[in-house]
Amino acid sequence: MSKFKAFLKRKDIEFSAKRYFIDALGAMAQGLFASLLIGTILSTIGQQLSIVALEEIGTYAKGVQGSAMAISIGYALKCPPLVLFSLTAVGHAANALGGAGGAFAVLIIAIVAAEFGKAVSKETKLDILVTPIVTICVGILLAMLIAAPIGKGAAAVGSFIMWATELQPFWMGIIVSVVVGIALTLPISSAAICAAIGLTGLAGGAALAGCCAQMVGFAVMSFKENRWGGLLAQGIGTSMLQMGNIVKNPKIWIAPIVTSAITGPISTCIFKLEMNGAPVSSGMGTCGLVGQIGMYTGWLSDGISITAMHWIGMLLTHIVLPAIICWVLSLVCRKLGWIKENDLKLDL
Repeated sequence: MSKFKAFLKRKDIEFSAKRYFIDALGAMAQGLFASLLIGTILSTIGQQLSIVALEEIGTYAKGVQGSAMAISIGYALKCPPLVLFSLTAVGHAANALGGAGGAFAVLIIAIVAAEFGKAVSKETKLDILVTPIVTICVGILLAMLIAAPIGKGAAAVGSFIMWATELQPFWMGIIVSVVVGIALTLPISSAAICAAIGLTGLAGGAALAGCCAQMVGFAVMSFKENRWGGLLAQGIGTSMLQMGNIVKNPKIWIAPIVTSAITGPISTCIFKLEMNGAPVSSGMGTCGLVGQIGMYTGWLSDGISITAMHWIGMLLTHIVLPAIICWVLSLVCRKLGWIKENDLKLDL
C-alpha cells in the first residue's frame, strides 16, 4: 500500500474533492469561456453586423468546446504535455456523445483519462506512443460507454430545475438565485455548474440574477474599504475575492445572499427574464458583462422582438437593484455590528 501511495505521489495523482470539483471544474469553465462563450459572442456580432468572417470564426470556436474543456481540466490536474495534448480527442468525443449534458460528461471522463495518462507517462521507452494511446483509448472508450448516460442525467437535472422554475417561479426563483449566487462566490465554478446541467430559460435568468447580486452587491457594499479598484475588481471581475474575508466573518455574506433572494423572483416573476444563450452565461453574473451578452444573444436566437422593458428589466435586476438593496442591507449589518471596519477590505 505504501508503494502505491508513493507511486501516486510521484505521479502527482491526488484523489480529492478539491482537485476534481474545484480546480478541475473551475478550469473547465475557462475552457468553455475560451471556446463556446467567446464563439457565441463573435458569431452574434458577425450576424448583427453582417460580417461573415466573424460569424465563421465564432462557429469554429464553438465547435471545439469539448476539446477546450478537456485540455483545461488536464491543465488543472497538472498533466504532462503528451497527456494534455491527447485530451483534445477525449474531450471532443465525450462532449459529442454526452449530448445536452456533454460538459459534465467531459468533466468526469477527462479526469479519468488524465489520471490514467499520468500514471503511464514516462514509464516506458516508448512514451511518445504509450502515453497518448492509453490516454486516448481510455478516454474515448469510456466516452462510448458512459458519456450518453452521464449527459442524459445532467440534462435531466437541468430540465427538472427549469420545469420547477416554470411551475413555481417565485420559490424556485429564490432557490436557484441564492444557490448559484453562493456557488459563484465560493471557490467553485457557478458557470461550469450551469453549463454542466444546461441551465437556461427562467431558471437560467434566476441564476444570472443571483450571480449579479453577489458581484454587484459585494462591489458596492465594500466601496468604503476598496474604492474604485475594488468596485471594478468585484463588479466585473469576481466576488470570489471576498472569500478570505467571508471565512473570517461569515456575516458579511448576509447582505449579498438576501439580495439574491430578492432579485431572483423579481427576475422570474416580474420581468420574466430568460437566459437562452449559452448555459455557461447563466453562472457568469456581471463578469465582463458576459451574462448580459449571453442573455442578449438568447433574445436574438429566439427571434424575440426586443423592447425597452427587456433592457429595463436587465438593468434593474442585474445592476441597479443589487447595488441599492445590498448597500442598504449592508448599512443595517454595519449598524448591528455584524460588519466591522475593514471586514470587507481586499488586498488589491
